[in-house]
Amino acid sequence: MNAATLNIAGHAVSPLHYINGERIASAETFDLFSPIDQRVLGKIAQASPEQVASAVTAASAAFPAWSQLTAAVRRDYLHAFAAEIGKRKDAFCEVESNDAGVLLSRMQHGVAPRAMLNLTYFADHALTLQDHMIVTEQATHYVKHDPAGVCAIITPWNAPLMLTTWKLGPALASGNTVVIKPPEWAPLTCSLLAECAHAAGLPPGVVNVVQGSGVVTGAALVADPRLARISFTGSVPTAKLIAGAAAQNLVPCSLELGGKSPFIVLEDADVDAAAACGALMYRNATQVCLAGTRFLVHARVRDAFVASMKSVVEKLTVGDPREPATEVGPVIHPRQHERIKAYVARAKAAGANVLWGGEPHPYGALYFQPTMLTDVAQDSEIVQNEVFGPVLTLQTFLSDAEVIAMANGTDYGLGGVCYGAEAHAKGIAEQVRTGFIWVNSFGIRDLAAPFGGCKRSGNGREGGDWSFEFFCDIKDVVVPKKPFVPSFSHR
Repeated sequence: MNAATLNIAGHAVSPLHYINGERIASAETFDLFSPIDQRVLGKIAQASPEQVASAVTAASAAFPAWSQLTAAVRRDYLHAFAAEIGKRKDAFCEVESNDAGVLLSRMQHGVAPRAMLNLTYFADHALTLQDHMIVTEQATHYVKHDPAGVCAIITPWNAPLMLTTWKLGPALASGNTVVIKPPEWAPLTCSLLAECAHAAGLPPGVVNVVQGSGVVTGAALVADPRLARISFTGSVPTAKLIAGAAAQNLVPCSLELGGKSPFIVLEDADVDAAAACGALMYRNATQVCLAGTRFLVHARVRDAFVASMKSVVEKLTVGDPREPATEVGPVIHPRQHERIKAYVARAKAAGANVLWGGEPHPYGALYFQPTMLTDVAQDSEIVQNEVFGPVLTLQTFLSDAEVIAMANGTDYGLGGVCYGAEAHAKGIAEQVRTGFIWVNSFGIRDLAAPFGGCKRSGNGREGGDWSFEFFCDIKDVVVPKKPFVPSFSHR
């Protein structure tokens, strides 16, 4: 594959699109900056609407042959795809750390292995989707999972490698072809994924990558009437635009959106354990949709919890995410940094008090101190809106009924954490309106389990059978047990 390349931490990365098995340039480009130090990483091709259309054309042309392969053959392709990621593990880790500002250690030990598993797990799971039979007195129903067609995969900048492969695995294993639209602020590991797909021998057009802004590239993609599915992870405002465009063509969407998840600390909680877990919410500078950002702490343990968590937070190392000791890196972009500062300033003006942090961090231009605000009203902006930066809030409660009402008192419903005596915490967790909630833990995930939110946090579920239910058309083949006699009275 001959193409101009960027040198990112010693690794060659193409800044061009990948359409129908070839690298394609654009007349327009945009500058890509590293959030670590705002240095220019290179100029990235900006896909025009015509180039987006050509990617969908390529995916449409590749769909018949790819969809007619057996699940076992597609499994072999996806295992080879995952193996290519493994061969380039260092490149994926170091490029995404430079590109998105995420912790290199997290990429090495968590994200890169998970990206490979995202492909192999769903490739293997597709083999279990044999004809599901429903036997009745009149007939046998064979329930089949048919490939849907061309799928658009649109991913965010906070975890591009993990979230792209999470969608790519079931989409391809189902027999669909895809057009990936990477995040504008962190597109480079999706370009590396194209290299891996090519090296693994996936037929041209099965995987396509078009880079660019949401306004130009994304808008052209989601408006294409040839799409069969749109899978999006990102913000609520963008989701509304996507859903509106998809509605014009009745294209089903899976939307995994923002969160304002509660982190509940009950009176019978292990306060130190809860505090240590609470400090994890600052990982990736709290640019994590599932992080617990609203701390709801029982009034009787409030002071002990604050003291314990503050002692942990004060020891966190803020700095270059490529350094092994760093625990909190930069936020992604100057616009995001300004947004975070503005949220904190408005909260202070409205009466919030700062328990720790509250200001930009002196390490660099895009760094912000791990922050905790208290004395915030339930209906305040800082409690109700997703900041997507290292700014948490702390409120207190006195009863189970009160904390359940507070936990459910936002328009979001993605995740949650509840610390307390196990039976007590589980009982509270079951009453929180959310897609998932961890009891005395955080971040435990399994690809067989459902993931997704309710309310403004989105619709649909990813993981296990739920992913295939989205990426497939479910068909019922009905075979009668005895000869069918047509009758107008037949029901």
